[in-house]
Amino acid sequence: MPVRVNALDHIVINVADEARSTEWYRKILGMEVKVFDPGPGKTPRTSLVFGNQKINVRPREADTVEWFTADHIAAGSDDLCFLTASTPDEVVAHLKANGVAIEEGPVAKQGARGTLRSVYCRDPDGSLIEISSYEDGTK
Repeated sequence: MPVRVNALDHIVINVADEARSTEWYRKILGMEVKVFDPGPGKTPRTSLVFGNQKINVRPREADTVEWFTADHIAAGSDDLCFLTASTPDEVVAHLKANGVAIEEGPVAKQGARGTLRSVYCRDPDGSLIEISSYEDGTK
């Protein structure tokens, strides 16, 4: 039987300024910032925790051997979609209140489980951030 994955545990994003990026994700997307110990002889790491997932935040200048990274590292090269229980209008109001420019939306997009209503903005490095809710209200 072939291997089949059934969930996403974590991803790693590359950032130019770890403090600036983690503060943005905390303030704009409500994520919890945590520092964890990756093991003996390794530099402490920062992660953004939400729901049952986390994003590890990798400073662009971090040691690529210690981090065991992808071959092509670039801050601002991610396209990420996050689900929220907030309505698209609430997302728009929140982004505007925090001075975050809206790239597009609300617009209908195809998600993993159906139609999403999405609002797009960019994080401090320029990665495209999609904040979405399912039209039928599922999370």
